[in-house]
Amino acid sequence: MKNMYLIIILAITLTFLLLPLLAVEKDEKISVSNPEGTGHTNSENTNNESLKRLNEIKLYLCDEKKTVALETNEYLIGVVAAEMSAENNIEALKAQALAAYTYAYRKHIQNQKTNSEYDLTDDSKLDQNYLNYEQRKEKWGSNCEKYENTISQAVKSVANNLIVYNNEPILAAYHKVSAGKTETAKNVWGSDYPYLQAENSVGDLLCPEFYSEVVVSAEDFTKKLVDFGASPGENINEYIGSKSKSDSGTVLSLELCEKKFTGAEVREMFGLKSAAFDITLKENVFIFSVSGNGHGVGMSQYGANYMAQQGSSYKEIITSYYRGSEIIEIK
Repeated sequence: MKNMYLIIILAITLTFLLLPLLAVEKDEKISVSNPEGTGHTNSENTNNESLKRLNEIKLYLCDEKKTVALETNEYLIGVVAAEMSAENNIEALKAQALAAYTYAYRKHIQNQKTNSEYDLTDDSKLDQNYLNYEQRKEKWGSNCEKYENTISQAVKSVANNLIVYNNEPILAAYHKVSAGKTETAKNVWGSDYPYLQAENSVGDLLCPEFYSEVVVSAEDFTKKLVDFGASPGENINEYIGSKSKSDSGTVLSLELCEKKFTGAEVREMFGLKSAAFDITLKENVFIFSVSGNGHGVGMSQYGANYMAQQGSSYKEIITSYYRGSEIIEIK
């Protein structure tokens, strides 16, 4: 009988010792067994034969109202020069060049299907900004040769690369500074893209231009609301209603004088730098406290430069901001 009790006690002891070990093994398997959740494409199995390097970009110049054919590298140098400071880290400039090229590549494919006479415009509100050589000389002055060489080097370094998701060129959106976390495309444009999700961009918090403020008098505020279809009452203390924000800080909806607006609409209405803001009424003026600069989707340019300064390569920057994307080589 005594031996029986010893056997039972030993069995119970072994059970308590083994259960935690089994649980750890199970958790470890779960943590690594998500083969499809990352969204990455296996480069060895990717069929890149249909993706060929673009040697020419057809650009519509809005002011001149004409289309010009540009060698791709010249176009990209002009875009990077217009969109990012040439004094940025070379890896950030490479990331910008690759994003700009991928954006142009996607637009080229789309416009080919509609038989458009051009691939993109030089209007930054529609596509990407672009500076020709004369405009770059005017912008850079005595530093022109230095900056031209730096950006040219960055462009050539990524000349045969393309950012893809499931072997398709991505919508390589970018902006100046996020609110500390990038925004999902769905919250900004209404369409969801698996690679344009909210990503941490903590370096943006250090940007000198991270915070901005817009002060609007009660009179001007009221006029704007009337222009945009609201019906302001006499009591300005009741103008501001309920508000909802995304996890990234973007205002999704704001009630002003019982009329609902999106954050993007309010941003346009009052000329705010981003749709990540708070609004307060103080001493008969409305104060917008704004975080970040731009739509907030995709790569933060300031965040990219911060990452580069910390030692990240352009590839690490790209895959950090475009979730599940892959950089492939095309010829």
